[in-house]
Amino acid sequence: MSIDSKSFAFSAENISKIEELKGRYPSPKALTLPCLWMVQYQEGYISLEAIEEISKYIDTPPMEIYRVATFYTMFNLEPVGRYHIQLCKTLSCQLCGSMDILKRVIEKLGIGVGESSGDGRYTVSQVECLGSCGTAPVMQINDIYYENLTPSSVDEIIDGLEGSRQ
Repeated sequence: MSIDSKSFAFSAENISKIEELKGRYPSPKALTLPCLWMVQYQEGYISLEAIEEISKYIDTPPMEIYRVATFYTMFNLEPVGRYHIQLCKTLSCQLCGSMDILKRVIEKLGIGVGESSGDGRYTVSQVECLGSCGTAPVMQINDIYYENLTPSSVDEIIDGLEGSRQ
């Protein structure tokens, strides 16, 4: 796995963070997860070029970093919309109506699971447990959880995103 890494570069702030974190751990390899998060926050997803760049900073083969990135479902290996809408698909949420929530999101945005809107604002994904079973059904948009959802509350949430023009 050797890729020309010219199309990705860590921001100066992230380089500084990496250097600071190196001093906290006995092995640079321990920075794999923090570096993956930095890339995702910086770029919105983790490209193969970014994995190659991480490998240079933490002296770890790119394939090892790729294995970590593909193991965890919270890492996006493809570009996602400005608002990444993730709906829990596990049993607790399904018993509490998550399929109705998913149906409403799909109807409202006009895109299916795994798709992004043409304007790049939205991506819809189904994910494994979001760890909030007691407040099912649950949806996560970027880093914010929305719990105890109903189809009408989904409308309000999405309309609020559209109104915010973030």
